[in-house]
Amino acid sequence: MAFVKAQKTKAYFKRFQVKFKRRREGKTDYRARIRLINQDKNKYNTPKYRFVVRFTNKDIIAQIISASIAGDLVLASSYAHELPRYGLEVGLTNYAAAYCTGLLLARRVLKQLEMDSEYEGNVEATGEDYSVEPAESRRPFRALLDVGLVKTTTGNRVFGALKGALDGGLDIPHSDKRFAGYSKDDKSLDAEVHRKYIYGGHVAAYMSMLREDEPEKYQSHFVEYLKREIEPESIEEMYKKVHTAIRADPSSVKKKPAPKEHKRYNLKKLTYEERKAKLVERLNALNSAAGDDDEDEE
Repeated sequence: MAFVKAQKTKAYFKRFQVKFKRRREGKTDYRARIRLINQDKNKYNTPKYRFVVRFTNKDIIAQIISASIAGDLVLASSYAHELPRYGLEVGLTNYAAAYCTGLLLARRVLKQLEMDSEYEGNVEATGEDYSVEPAESRRPFRALLDVGLVKTTTGNRVFGALKGALDGGLDIPHSDKRFAGYSKDDKSLDAEVHRKYIYGGHVAAYMSMLREDEPEKYQSHFVEYLKREIEPESIEEMYKKVHTAIRADPSSVKKKPAPKEHKRYNLKKLTYEERKAKLVERLNALNSAAGDDDEDEE
């Protein structure tokens, strides 16, 4: 007995539900997103904020975002490419730079909401876990960490940005199990190891190792550091100065847009007077040319 293969009918394809565009592109985890943005109905129109961290090849993007029916609204943002203004010109995508970017965003959003004096956060980064305590007048600004599609492994740079935001004074629910320096065996966070990462100690250690063992690779790999005369011994002090500068002035600088030159691809429309003057000029030119021809004939 021959079995007939079941074919998908026209009705099947009519009922096919196309997935969201960003799901098709593999850019958004909607299962995670819906759990981050769902708000209790009894809170009415109160926005639910997310602390969003994304990494590119050359930059770090940190934003405070709330979801609305019209789309996501960005309350404040900070970028690693802003850090040269505070004295950090190299290594703009490592763990220490992520900490600085998170710290900058935290101080910026609190200043924007006029809460920076109430919530100073952890002024000196010790590497220990820190959670902000509520003040008497206003509750701390609360946001939920949104890591996107990043694998949340222990020591991931995303948690460097999280630590910066926590030290900056934001209230973000978290656990210390994913910070650099957490030991799965001991089930505890080694604050010294975490502090080393915050102040770029892992970069300094690698620089020192290369300088001794492979001088040629050291010269090529850390060429930008050498241009600016940054030695392994001075890296921690450099990051301390950056943290101080961020706290002193976290406000963003708006760039003035360059004046656009309007290109014309058609001729400018002339006024009556301009057309009249142009005609007179042409007639004079013709008359003078005719006069020259008469003189040549004579």
